[in-house]
Amino acid sequence: MAWDEWEQLKAQAADRQSARTQLNQAPAQGGPGGDGGPDLVVRQDDLGAVGHDAFVLHGDLVKKVDIAGAGLNSDQAGSTHQAASALSRSNFTMGGELMTTLSVWESQVKAVRQACAHISNHLDFSKKLHADDDAEIAAVIMSRDGSAMPVSELDKYFR
Repeated sequence: MAWDEWEQLKAQAADRQSARTQLNQAPAQGGPGGDGGPDLVVRQDDLGAVGHDAFVLHGDLVKKVDIAGAGLNSDQAGSTHQAASALSRSNFTMGGELMTTLSVWESQVKAVRQACAHISNHLDFSKKLHADDDAEIAAVIMSRDGSAMPVSELDKYFR
């Protein structure tokens, strides 16, 4: 390899690297907005709304997407399961495929329902935990006379 080829390859590699995004430090202004304020704020109402939506979605999934339980017969087999069995008995390969589809569908719906339940429960737990933390902090950070400690007094502890 000639020296010019080596220099050319180095220059190409440098060009490719300069196209990458590289973060060496946080912005001097203190955040994405540049105003020094927090860039992520979550309020109790926001958490409650997301948790409620997850709870409602979970309930809707239970009621509306159960194709395995739709049209149950005396053997507790749903209409899709019955159709798959009938097709299989008649030597149609579609019967096995329909049964596989039913199985995959049930598994995916179960996963989404579990995720919704997890989100709802976790947000309820987080909301309660942080409310308890706030109450404990408020009880601990009081003046000797029982009144709330002013922010200026608290500020001394963080310098």
